[in-house]
Amino acid sequence: MPTLLVRDATLLVTMDEQRREIAGGGLFARDGVIEAVGTRDALPSTADEVIDARGQVVIPGLVNTHHHFYQTLTRVVRPAQDAELFGWLRTLYPIWARLTPEMAFVSTQTAMAELLLSGCTTTSDHLYLFPNGVRLDDTLEAAAQIGMRFHAARGAMSVGESRGGLPPDAVVEDEAAILADTQRVIERWHDPDRHAMQRVVVAPCSPFSVSRELMRDAAALARATGVSLHTHLAENDNDIAYTREKFGCTPAEYAEQLGWVGRDVWHAHCVKLDAAGIALFARTGTGVAHCPGSNMRLASGIAPIRAMRDAGVPVSIAVDGSASNDSGHLLAEARLALLLQRVAHGPSALSARETLEIATRGGAQVLNRDDIGRLAPGCSADLASVPLDEIGLAGAGHDPLAALFFCHVPRVRHTVVGGRVVVRDGQLVPIDLPRLLERHNRLAAVLAA
Repeated sequence: MPTLLVRDATLLVTMDEQRREIAGGGLFARDGVIEAVGTRDALPSTADEVIDARGQVVIPGLVNTHHHFYQTLTRVVRPAQDAELFGWLRTLYPIWARLTPEMAFVSTQTAMAELLLSGCTTTSDHLYLFPNGVRLDDTLEAAAQIGMRFHAARGAMSVGESRGGLPPDAVVEDEAAILADTQRVIERWHDPDRHAMQRVVVAPCSPFSVSRELMRDAAALARATGVSLHTHLAENDNDIAYTREKFGCTPAEYAEQLGWVGRDVWHAHCVKLDAAGIALFARTGTGVAHCPGSNMRLASGIAPIRAMRDAGVPVSIAVDGSASNDSGHLLAEARLALLLQRVAHGPSALSARETLEIATRGGAQVLNRDDIGRLAPGCSADLASVPLDEIGLAGAGHDPLAALFFCHVPRVRHTVVGGRVVVRDGQLVPIDLPRLLERHNRLAAVLAA
């Protein structure tokens, strides 16, 4: 069984139950699972793979809980640059309708490469369009090649414009076919075991693109098969107005009516979640994926993350799709989360350490996992190291953890997933990144044209 030794970090941040921060810290892992954490004298002297972490901060691998990988192909599309959510979607739906299986595969690897280079080791992706033969399998096969821990959300849209929905009829699916294919991918790909690399999530897209019946049937399917549920909820004022007009209730009430609350459920955005909704989510353990960059870009508002955390709602951080952010850098996203809460609620609204907790342990909790998000014995050996020798971190040595979020967004030196080094010395290991980007940009040009 392969072993990994990380040693002599300037600071190793465990995010364990005691939230230990170990100067000169390191860890030892065997077969992708951590066996020991501590200083040099508490660890073996060698291993199959040794990372010298001197001059670096080592943190648990970050966890991204909401993305749309295919949107890396449509960054900064000009007609959508200055639109709010609904106008942005209406502009991009016809472009996304030309998505192909190759585009889904390549955009998955591009998005994952960007995340890995930002210290993210686990990600979810919400794919809800399946034109031209695209399957969720395209993203799962791409992920297996690159070696990132992956929760693939089988999204869906079933209510087109002719039935009062937002998307064009050309990009919606039959609901029986949606449920049948979701069952298929769960049986083919879902791994419920601890330390699993790939899981499947049931994920109808949003209240304005699917029916009540599909939401209810999807929840039943997820519970019958033991997988999680995910969707968009309460993203902006138009989203709230649509739910009130069509269903006569708030988004939180809508979710509760259809069985979309519980520890196996998480919702993206929740910018407009009201006090009653926050209380409901806290009471039921329903999670939230906070997407500050996208919420700012689309002028959706500031999600009440401080109130959610104070109430006990599980909160995580996510980059959202790369056509509404338009970045996929999770450390940068975490920095935005910290700063945006302070804009809304004052300088003590969110600390650097709480931000890291949300981006690690919070993500693990939202994804319903107890094996990631912390560096502790029995957990997956998922971690990232950040060098402290950059000019943007000069003078911040008295608190290198806080420097990750208050100073300029740093580069990652190493990223490890399941004990396997996937970023070494700032370079992606599993695939040829320049060749991938050339292919990706060529496909993006075809899609836009």
